[in-house]
Amino acid sequence: MKGKFLSFEGIDGCGKSTQLRLLASDLRMRGFDVITTREPGGTPFGNRLREVLLDVEEQVDPLAELLVFAADRAQHVRKQIRPAIETGRIVLSDRYADATAAYQGEGRGFAKRTVNMAIQLATSGLKPDLTLLFDLPVEIALSRTKQRHDDGYKADRLDIEDMGFYERVRQAYLNIATAEPERIRIIDANQAVEDIHAQMTKIVNEFLER
Repeated sequence: MKGKFLSFEGIDGCGKSTQLRLLASDLRMRGFDVITTREPGGTPFGNRLREVLLDVEEQVDPLAELLVFAADRAQHVRKQIRPAIETGRIVLSDRYADATAAYQGEGRGFAKRTVNMAIQLATSGLKPDLTLLFDLPVEIALSRTKQRHDDGYKADRLDIEDMGFYERVRQAYLNIATAEPERIRIIDANQAVEDIHAQMTKIVNEFLER
């Protein structure tokens, strides 16, 4: 049986990582074979790239950033995601190619053609079967990330971008969702964790039943 590939997207602070962990636990309890992963850093090679990409002390050129994310994804697809799908597992990934379209495309201002070429080269056309987009107003997301930093969470380079950057990223995500409504489902992330989880679970159950 072929596996399934689900990606979790949204701006920093939207709560997607928490929801991914909750869903993975639920699915495992129901007997599904689930693998959780992330971008960047879904492989040992990717983890080393992640350290450089997100280091606030490292001055990374925007083009280098785009290409390193592509390198991380190429390794991730070939060594982690495709093998898991082919063996019938459910893959839950914290970010995937939509993040590049949103962050490097609209956030950094790269042309869509350039971004799409990088995505296509890295993924060889592999898309998630379902993408869950956790949408949240930027000011609320930024207040959440600030609270994490106050609690001792180490900030990365993307955490310190300004509101304008995140507004562009959020709008890019919404535009992608509008263009691909069959794949991408928008979840209101400005709710209690339990309510978000219930909405997400309903969507995923319907998807798995199909």
